[in-house]
Amino acid sequence: MNITIIGNGNMAKGIGTRLVSGGHTVTIHARDEAKGKELADQLGASFATVGSPADDIVILATPYSEVATIAKAYGGFEGKVVVDITNPVDFTTFQLIPEAGQSGAQEIAKLLPGAVVVKAFNTTLAGPLAVGTVDGKELDVFVAGDDNEAKKTICELVKTSGMRPIDVGPLANSRHLEGFGLIQMSVQDQIGTGWMSSLKFLG
Repeated sequence: MNITIIGNGNMAKGIGTRLVSGGHTVTIHARDEAKGKELADQLGASFATVGSPADDIVILATPYSEVATIAKAYGGFEGKVVVDITNPVDFTTFQLIPEAGQSGAQEIAKLLPGAVVVKAFNTTLAGPLAVGTVDGKELDVFVAGDDNEAKKTICELVKTSGMRPIDVGPLANSRHLEGFGLIQMSVQDQIGTGWMSSLKFLG
């Protein structure tokens, strides 16, 4: 598959590493040209500045607070599958930003009305993504969305990139995934894994 990743941070690197390892073609889009090119070179990917993503799958590997700006700066999301990896957390209170019963993914879907938004990767930390496993076990990637075909596409992308996709239902369930993401971040110092932990179903 051909995938555009918007962002040049640790999550973009981690996800890009897994996708390239699965034989997928990745293009990095970033406003910071130097950092974007550096990441693209590390991944063996292509680089593009702000513009319309050419691929049918676009991964928003940016903080939640930047998505509204990206929606205005970038064009061409109509008809594309957009993967939201964000955790909408207010880091001054360490609480979720959307009001109860809502999710960041649903807010992003409102910002990109022509796109099909799928939630994924928000509970997979950058470090484990870069390595590919935790304690020798494949990573679980929880996927939520309202379009079954789009979810199937993202699940196949995850599977072929060496991870286990788990369909957790409609996009509204992103609220629960974002809660998992919040808890995961909040306990990192306590569990002492150096941000190398992973949420996984065992059995």
